[in-house]
Amino acid sequence: MAGAFQVTQSVSTAVAKDDLVIPLIDFGTFVSGTPSDKHAIALSITDAFKTSGFIYLKGHGIPPSVVTRVFASSAGFFRRPQSQKDSLGWSTPQSNRGYVAKGREKLATLEETEEVDTLRGSAPDIKETMEIGREGVDGLPNQWPDHLDDEGKDFKETMLAFFGMCKELHRQVMSAIALGMNLPEHFFDEFVNEGDNNLRLLHYPPVRKDVFKQNRNQVRAGEHSDYGSVTLLFQDQHGGLQVRSPKGTFVDATPIPDTIVVNAGDLLARWSNDTIKSTRHRVIEPPKPEGQDSTDSSETYPARYSIAYFCNPNNNKVIEALPGTYGEEINVTKKYADITAGDYLVQRLTATY
Repeated sequence: MAGAFQVTQSVSTAVAKDDLVIPLIDFGTFVSGTPSDKHAIALSITDAFKTSGFIYLKGHGIPPSVVTRVFASSAGFFRRPQSQKDSLGWSTPQSNRGYVAKGREKLATLEETEEVDTLRGSAPDIKETMEIGREGVDGLPNQWPDHLDDEGKDFKETMLAFFGMCKELHRQVMSAIALGMNLPEHFFDEFVNEGDNNLRLLHYPPVRKDVFKQNRNQVRAGEHSDYGSVTLLFQDQHGGLQVRSPKGTFVDATPIPDTIVVNAGDLLARWSNDTIKSTRHRVIEPPKPEGQDSTDSSETYPARYSIAYFCNPNNNKVIEALPGTYGEEINVTKKYADITAGDYLVQRLTATY
């Protein structure tokens, strides 16, 4: 009974609107709980990924002081002269490392892939990013600013340490998914041990409010689903993230202090034979804070920062439907051809840039 009480206290509701329910889960119960506690939390996580595709995690093990430092280091990077940032530019989908200037990337849904150029011209995403991949990959170096100054050296040290923390959390989340899908707890370890992941620092610059009024298609980041297995998203306090509900509306995923928003991506949906959902989401102008005077006269929305850690299987791993998601006994066939994780991600990135 004590275990059941512990799990009940560890799962609450973060978002509930228009049939979209996103739970808030204390992941510490999975990491240090009893076997029955771990299994119950694993089921809560997997059930959410099968319905909303999103969860909030607290007790995730990454200290608030570390997150604060990473946000500060990210903001410092984006304050650099444009010429310095451009010198560290993103080059190829195979690398997926380096700085991406405002307007270059246009996120879109799979169905809109052929329209990306048009969308980029009419309503470019209002953001700039810095992409950081696994360190030490031959021929695919990260674009560090460590040669520019001491702040650049600190940036590299901070981001490498954070990358490692997120890599370990990714492994733990995949262990929870494995248990929730009746697989051995360490089933995914051999798929994620390399850390072929992508740390994305995002800066949404201040923007005049009338930009959104004059162009109804304008957003800070367009409606899209993520490409990989799961995404760990760290938000600042300004908000703007919205998740598509079963009713087709967009619901605010309001920032909750010291939590991480975790969502399933397209490759995990494919891997699960579509038993897990990769839900579309977007970033718009920030919602008006509760209690704010409707006559607020400010003309500009403030800058927004977020940090996304895109988790992927090892590039060389073949992704095929997971055991238990197909077969004669459940009358379900495999929906997708086998593909390596690296090939899949390059295909998706090529269509985006």
